[in-house]
Amino acid sequence: MRLYTPVMNGAQIGLKHADLTEKIIGIFYDVYNELGYGFLESVYEESLVIALREGGLTVDRQVPVPVWFRDHKVGEFRADILVEGSVLLELKSARVIEVSHEAQLLHYLKSTEIEVGLLLNFGSRPQFRRLLFDNERKKIRVTPCKSVAGVSA
Repeated sequence: MRLYTPVMNGAQIGLKHADLTEKIIGIFYDVYNELGYGFLESVYEESLVIALREGGLTVDRQVPVPVWFRDHKVGEFRADILVEGSVLLELKSARVIEVSHEAQLLHYLKSTEIEVGLLLNFGSRPQFRRLLFDNERKKIRVTPCKSVAGVSA
């Protein structure tokens, strides 16, 4: 069995929550190396939660993410894991990470005050993506824009 190890230097280049995301990614690789691929996402989620907690991290599971439209709650999704109240984790057990997976995590970041997310794929090869959506960018949506149809947005 091939063991995978990450090579990271996020703190050196000034990434937001760099130390925490590096620790999470390291634990992700530990779980992947121990379990391999082929399990359901729920198995990886449970295993990752155990490993994160053993690593001394605070973990919340199935975090509700409301969806708002014109000041009305129109739906709710569940993000897989929230670590230390500051990094959202979206887990996949897919062949490869796809654009739709990244879009899903980006929507979660846009809908919350959380700015950093990790997309972790337990595929035939371990993969991760680190996504960021600054809260400053979220404030842009506060200013309503004029609709071409003449309806306030």
